[in-house]
Amino acid sequence: MKALITASLIAFSTLGAVSAQAASDHAGHAMASPSAASAEMQMIDAQVKKVDKAAGKVTLSHGPLTNLNMPAMTMVLKVSNVAWLDQMKTGDKIRFMAENVNGAITVVHFEPAK
Repeated sequence: MKALITASLIAFSTLGAVSAQAASDHAGHAMASPSAASAEMQMIDAQVKKVDKAAGKVTLSHGPLTNLNMPAMTMVLKVSNVAWLDQMKTGDKIRFMAENVNGAITVVHFEPAK
């Protein structure tokens, strides 16, 4: 009986050491969060076709939005910052990132193309 108790104690102490080691091995690794994934999105080239300041929207002819599984097309998008519309005019070339925000495809980052 003493041998069985000793073997059990050794097994449990070994399990605890393995679990602690596994936890410390992965402690520095972060899981990708939605915001981290957003930061890694690719900038998309586009041309401004229309700016609708009253509606807070812009019409863009753009390349594929791979993060949204959308092909290249011309479409109307909301902008997360309406002040950006003051920086855009028809014919401008821009680069942008878009996300689905509350069911609406929305420009979440933009910069003039260089």
